Amino acid sequence: MKILNSYNKNFEKILENLLLKRKKRLKSNSVSVTKIINDIKKNGDKAIIKYEKKFNKNNVIIPKSNEINKAIRLLDKKVKIAIDKAYNRIYKFHSLQKFRNISLVDKYKNRIDYKYLPLESVAIYVPGSSASYPSSVLMNAIPAIVAGVKRIVMLNPCFKGKLNPAVMYAARKCNIKEIYSIGGPSAIAAVAYGTNKIKQVNKIVGPGNVYVAAAKKEVFGDVGIESMSAGPSEILIVCDKTSNPEWLASDLIGQAEHDILAQCILISKNVNILNQIKKEIFKQLKDVPRSSIAKKSLEMNGILMYINSDKKILEIINKIGPEHLELNIRNYKSFAPRIKSAGSICLGKYAVMAMTDYGVPGTNHVLPTNMTSKYSSGLNVSEFVKKISYINLSKKGIESLGPSVITLANYEGLAGHALSVKKRMRRK
Repeated sequence: MKILNSYNKNFEKILENLLLKRKKRLKSNSVSVTKIINDIKKNGDKAIIKYEKKFNKNNVIIPKSNEINKAIRLLDKKVKIAIDKAYNRIYKFHSLQKFRNISLVDKYKNRIDYKYLPLESVAIYVPGSSASYPSSVLMNAIPAIVAGVKRIVMLNPCFKGKLNPAVMYAARKCNIKEIYSIGGPSAIAAVAYGTNKIKQVNKIVGPGNVYVAAAKKEVFGDVGIESMSAGPSEILIVCDKTSNPEWLASDLIGQAEHDILAQCILISKNVNILNQIKKEIFKQLKDVPRSSIAKKSLEMNGILMYINSDKKILEIINKIGPEHLELNIRNYKSFAPRIKSAGSICLGKYAVMAMTDYGVPGTNHVLPTNMTSKYSSGLNVSEFVKKISYINLSKKGIESLGPSVITLANYEGLAGHALSVKKRMRRK
C-alpha cells in the first residue's frame, strides 16, 4: 500500500494522481460495451446466449421453477434465518422513507396537488457468476417494494447454469417472480430494450463491475438508472491511537476482497498505528480465501495517510467523498457533522462497514462511488417513485393570476402564451 505524509510538499499532487489513476481504471472500453448493446438490440435472445456462453459458460436465460426450488432446498437453514432477519430490518428502516402527497388550495379556490406514483417496472442487477450476493437482492428490491413497484425483475448471472441458493431464497423472500440468469452489458441491454423472452423495464438499478456500470450509462435516456455511480467498492477509515490495529486491518481486507478495483484508504494522525495496521494486513491476508484479489486491490489502490490535523483530514474526506466511511476515533461525535460527502458513515469502533454491507442494521449498501457522493445518495425509496403535479384553476383564479402571466409572456416575446391565457379571462 502507498504511504502518504501530509508534511510532504507534493502530498496534494501525489494524492490527486493516485485518485485519478483509479478513475481511469474504472473507465471500461466503451466501444466494446456499445457493440454488445447494439448486438442485443438487433439479435435479441440469440445474442444474449452468445455472450452468456462466452463469459459465464451459461446457456440459460430463464431458470425453471423446479431448479429454483431445488436450489433453495439446498440452502443452510442458518443462512435463511440470517436473510430473514436482514429483510425485516431493511424493510422496517426503508418504510420510514415513504412520502406524503402534497395538496394546496388557495384563496381563489385553485387546487394544486403533488402526488407520488411508483414506477411500473424496475430491473435489479445482482452480481453473480463466481460470487454470491443475496444482500444485494434485499438492498435493491426492498426500497422498490416499499415504493409500491408492481413488477420487479432480477438479473443474476450464473456460472454454467448453476443458480445461487441464497440469491434465489432472497428473491423469493422479496416475491420476485421474474428472474433472468444473465449478466454483463448484454443483460442491461435486454431489459432496457426488450427481447422475445424479456420485456423491457422503466428503470435499472444495482451494483456491478465497470462493464455493467458503463452499459447502464449507455442505455440511460432510453431507460432510467439510479442517480449515482454504484461501481467497485470503496472504504475510507479514520483512526487514532485508541483504535485496534487488528480490527482495522480486517476492515480494509474485507473491502479489498470485493474486487481488484476496490479502494481502501486509511488516515491517522498517529504514525505508529499506521505501521501496525500495515503489518496486520500482511499477517491476515494469509488466511483470507480471496487473498489474491484483496492483495491486488490493496497494491493498486490502497493508501495509508499520515495527516497532522483534523481540519486537513476533513478536507481530504470531503474531497474523496468515499462510499463507506468509518470514523474509528474517540471524537467521532464532533467530527461527523463536518463531513459533507460520503455514502454512509459508521460512527465509533463497533460500527463496522461489513455490518452495513449485509443490511442487518437496516441501511442500504448500494451507495455512491467514484466521488459521486458529492451530489448523490445511496439507494432509497425515492429512486422508485416519480412525482406528478396536478393543477386545477378556478375562473376567479385565472382572472386574478392571469395578468401576471400575460405580463411575463409578453416580456419574453411569447405572445401566443399571453393570448391563450387572455382568452380564458372575463372580458371587461
